[in-house]
Amino acid sequence: MSLIAFLGAIELGLIFGFVALGVYLSFRVLDFPDLTVDGSFPLGAAVAAVWIVGGGNPWVGTALAVIAGAMAGTVTAWMAVKLKILNLLASILSMIALYSINLRVMGRPNIALLTDDTIFTPLESLPVSRYVVFPLAILAGLVVVTVLLNRFLNSEVGLAMRATGENARMASGNGINTSVMVLSGMALSNALVALGGALFAQSQGSADVTMGVGTIVVGLAAVIGGQSLIPGRTILVATLACIFGSILYRLMVAVALNADFIGLKAQDLNLVTALLVGFALVLPRLKLRRRSA
Repeated sequence: MSLIAFLGAIELGLIFGFVALGVYLSFRVLDFPDLTVDGSFPLGAAVAAVWIVGGGNPWVGTALAVIAGAMAGTVTAWMAVKLKILNLLASILSMIALYSINLRVMGRPNIALLTDDTIFTPLESLPVSRYVVFPLAILAGLVVVTVLLNRFLNSEVGLAMRATGENARMASGNGINTSVMVLSGMALSNALVALGGALFAQSQGSADVTMGVGTIVVGLAAVIGGQSLIPGRTILVATLACIFGSILYRLMVAVALNADFIGLKAQDLNLVTALLVGFALVLPRLKLRRRSA
């Protein structure tokens, strides 16, 4: 694998670190299986791309993408909490609806950003390769988001949200408004996913309506795989494990697709993804058997 491919995998791993944090929030903290991310990821990319192509400030476009993602997550949570639709089914309905919404937002299947200014444009004038400076900038943003998320989850509201995910009936009995916790948690989760989508579109130079396919699988691979390799009970360790899992996943995909002796090509990406996720799911059981042996 070339150095450029390696740095490109690191960059994608860091971008999907935001997705991993969002999936961790819904899947681990709230115990809410959420497929909305397959729609909110391209939603963030679509909103940011449309705003930037229209001549808007890319930072404002990124902020609008985060808001749009939060709205998508809120709708999913509202269907589950207020309409009493099964969590998984509610997220599937949102995911399906978001495909059409994303097409409406974009007006066409894809938008190119190669000639427009993005939040990464000022970095291109630096005397450093974009393959180095882009990942460093994304890493800085990811560190800030991780610190803020950790502070939130260790706050009074965050503890109430974690209690809701652990045992909603007990949390409700202790005076916690579990409906509000689910609504706000899902909004925050999909806001992080949409942020990842906005950064992905600006980093890769395009937004596509189909770019969200399999996002939930990538997020789960990062969360489950990362926490299998870096087990820990604290929120800090868990979030860092998710980010590590995201980077490791992208590196493993890059290695698999660039290893000539394996014979895999770009069209085998979904196969590689399925194998890696399957391995991540089996890994905790293998470690348990090894300890008991």
